[in-house]
Amino acid sequence: MSYLHVVIILPFLFALLGPIMQKLMPRVHGGWFMLPVPVLLFSYMLSRIPTIQSREKIFESLPWMPSLGVEFNVYLDGLGLLFALLITGIGSLVVLYSIFYLDKNKEKLPHFYVYLMLFKGAMLGLVLSDNLMVLYGFWELTSISSFLLIAFWHQREKSRYGALKSMVITVSGGLAMLAGFILLYVMAGTFSIRELIEGIHTWSDHNLFVPAMVLVLAGAFTKSAQFPFHIWLPDAMEAPTPVSAYLHSATMVKAGIYLVARMSPIFAGEALWLWLVSGFGIATLIYGSFRAMKQIDLKALLAFSTISQLGMIMSLFGLGSAAAFYTGSADAIFYTKATMAAVFHLINHAVFKGALFMVVGIVDHETGTRDIRKLGGLMAVMPITFTIAVIGSFSMAGLPPFNGFLSKEMFFTAVLNITEMNLLSMDTWGILFPVIAWTASIFTFVYSMVLVFRTFTGKPQFEKLEKKPHEAPLGMLLSPVVLVALAVVFGLFPGILSYSLIEPAMAAVHPALLEPGQQFKVKIEMWHGWTMELFMTIGVVALGTTLFLMHRRASVLHAPLFNRVSLNRTYDKGIGMLDRGSSMLTNLYMTGAIRHYLIYIFLFMVVSLSVTMYATGSFQVDTSSFADTSFYEAMIIIALILSTLAVPFATTRLMAIILTGVAGYMVTLFFVIFRAPDLALTQMIVETVSVALFLLCFYHLPKLKKEIVKLRFRLWNFIIAVSVGVIMTLIALSASSSRSFESISHYFLENSYKLAGGKNVVNVILVDFRGFDTLLEIVVLGIASYGIYAMIKLKLKGDEEISKLPARESEFKYDIYGLKSNDVILRKVSKLAIVIILLFSLYLFYNGHHHPGGGFIGALMASAAFILMAMSYGMKSVHRIIPMDFRKLTALGILIALLTGMGSFLFDVPFLSHTFDYFQIPLLGELELATALLFDLGVYLTVIGVTMTIIFTIGRDT
Repeated sequence: MSYLHVVIILPFLFALLGPIMQKLMPRVHGGWFMLPVPVLLFSYMLSRIPTIQSREKIFESLPWMPSLGVEFNVYLDGLGLLFALLITGIGSLVVLYSIFYLDKNKEKLPHFYVYLMLFKGAMLGLVLSDNLMVLYGFWELTSISSFLLIAFWHQREKSRYGALKSMVITVSGGLAMLAGFILLYVMAGTFSIRELIEGIHTWSDHNLFVPAMVLVLAGAFTKSAQFPFHIWLPDAMEAPTPVSAYLHSATMVKAGIYLVARMSPIFAGEALWLWLVSGFGIATLIYGSFRAMKQIDLKALLAFSTISQLGMIMSLFGLGSAAAFYTGSADAIFYTKATMAAVFHLINHAVFKGALFMVVGIVDHETGTRDIRKLGGLMAVMPITFTIAVIGSFSMAGLPPFNGFLSKEMFFTAVLNITEMNLLSMDTWGILFPVIAWTASIFTFVYSMVLVFRTFTGKPQFEKLEKKPHEAPLGMLLSPVVLVALAVVFGLFPGILSYSLIEPAMAAVHPALLEPGQQFKVKIEMWHGWTMELFMTIGVVALGTTLFLMHRRASVLHAPLFNRVSLNRTYDKGIGMLDRGSSMLTNLYMTGAIRHYLIYIFLFMVVSLSVTMYATGSFQVDTSSFADTSFYEAMIIIALILSTLAVPFATTRLMAIILTGVAGYMVTLFFVIFRAPDLALTQMIVETVSVALFLLCFYHLPKLKKEIVKLRFRLWNFIIAVSVGVIMTLIALSASSSRSFESISHYFLENSYKLAGGKNVVNVILVDFRGFDTLLEIVVLGIASYGIYAMIKLKLKGDEEISKLPARESEFKYDIYGLKSNDVILRKVSKLAIVIILLFSLYLFYNGHHHPGGGFIGALMASAAFILMAMSYGMKSVHRIIPMDFRKLTALGILIALLTGMGSFLFDVPFLSHTFDYFQIPLLGELELATALLFDLGVYLTVIGVTMTIIFTIGRDT
């Protein structure tokens, strides 16, 4: 049995539980609560190795939005297993390291571990998802969670800058990738990665194939910091060192590498894929390695080294895609050696880069600086850290007997092999690959030596350090020791990885090259004779040593590359121009006048609707099917028109409110005549509550003054008002006159009781057939009420200014219950009326499934009762009788509605599916009980909470 969904959900679950456990046990470091999660997941993934080795693939499906082709499908093969092991394995060591690196008395640990668990869960979801839309969701979640991690020390300007920069670039690439995914769906009709691979030959000649490929690569290149999108990665170094170690070794930057590897079976047969992936990769390799030599900050040096190493892995996957051009021949296996090298170096890079970041964190933690110019001579006081640094740096430099040497030799083999490829003039241009690879390896050797020897050897400069250096505690050393031990083990015994991880991952990248039961031959050896690769390595060491010795004296090796022109400056200026341009544009229309905003909205609506309707020939008014107008309808129409026309001429706000209410009640009468009791009840209660709301708002406004307005403004208002009315009327008449399909109302009438057990079709539509819409509507209502609450709570006047107000106004500001009525008759009558209204509200709620009513109408009725109570006895009395925070009631209602919908998953049916049955209840007899009633309860509570939050907030105005 597999638990892949649990693997993804578990980190998110602990992200919720972590702060609670930290609150319960404040003396315990929060990392100890989180450490079991990655350890448990890593252990589970290790147990899946035999299954994946035997070519079994683990697949799980969870229905989500089947009508849109979006299912929460998870899939574990060799490639997914490799990345899952890196995410959970390195993640375990990072959490352990962070326990000793982060001070629980100085840092906000609950925040840190929530962000870290969100990031871990997002990465696992990304590498295990089979559905492209689900993958995209996790992809963007990694950008958001990494933004939070990078900006963890948000009081620092550089942290905020780096976090924003990383999110802008990676999210922009993610949007391009989303467009590519949509194009793939247009071509293949599926979002499933497995199905896309299986059916590639049926749609690969589509004219959208190349655009989709380019868009997908845009997402991969931005995420994995390929040149020129790499500029976000060095600025991400402002994150705490555990975050940097995790992002750079096993997670964030590897997401783009994963995407290229996963999509290779789809795009590898396209020549442009080979050139783009390998070309961008090799350019990133040489650029990153050259820039790394010039850094004086240890983390910046490692950041550019990561960019370089990512370019190397990316280029290897690109070169490995050449095998797709020789499917079915022996030459195909020849070119898969590049993929083998990519997979192997993916593991090696995670191991030594994670260790080196932890070493730099230790140096920073124990000395107070990462500036190479201030360091030196630490070997004597930090011998264990020095040993770790030597192994990690030598592995990164590609020196034996460490794992980096093996994958670097395989890299040389891959770039030499590509020169023998007689495709697309690779025999001519291909010579650039080994030349650039060899040059970049020299630079890699130099910055690796700078990292270890400039930091730990030479003359001590302890007087320049903020702290007296000493060896790190054992807990902080444990994680990097484990990683460098793996670097040695994988170097001496590479066969451990050959058929457990490397070969299954290769099979996932090149599924078309193997017959059933076949395996790729994975042979990795420390000594492979006096080959060209070995001579290239000797040259790297010889020339690299020379350049290292010249590093301090030759400015070309350590001076900044550009002073005035750089990609970072271009980015900063571009963001600045966008910011200034958007500010100028915004200031043109954001005048602060609501009247102007309404003009923009109405003008846009009128113009866009008019043009669309005219262009599509949709203005078709057919009056032949209209019913005759009765005398009562004519009277109501006349009253409605007269009350509406009278509003602009009202001399007091109270009269304007009354006239507006009259118009609303006339609409209510229309619903009564048209036999729509649900709508009539809703409209009537809404009008009643709205009048109370208007009274509360207008009570705070000064006395209405008649201002002299120029004729052109009145004429302009008249034109807009008439235009809106005319266009909406024409649209309504055209819609009723040109129906292309039979009305869906017949379906609801026939199936409301059969499928949902309800005779009130309106209520059944709201809570069953269109329940998802209703859920979103109450969420929007809740957000609106919270927004109103927050907006009013932002006191525009300070307490000192309020104290200076006139006595009557100041008294009102503090006497929040000043709306209490002194009418004795109203108070006496309201006692009975409130009870009757509340009972009627419960009746409407419970019987709404079969009779006029429902949660929405019942809630409005209950709100009307509370408003009557507030007006009769004051708001203070309402709070004394009902000591409730209505904002929490809103949240409770939304939660009940959401949990009702999620309960469907327990029965393996789509979200918000309902059921009903009949039960014998003592004394009451047979009653129908429907799960829709629970959903309606959520609506009921939400609407009461929203309405009363708005009414009471405005009524208090504090």
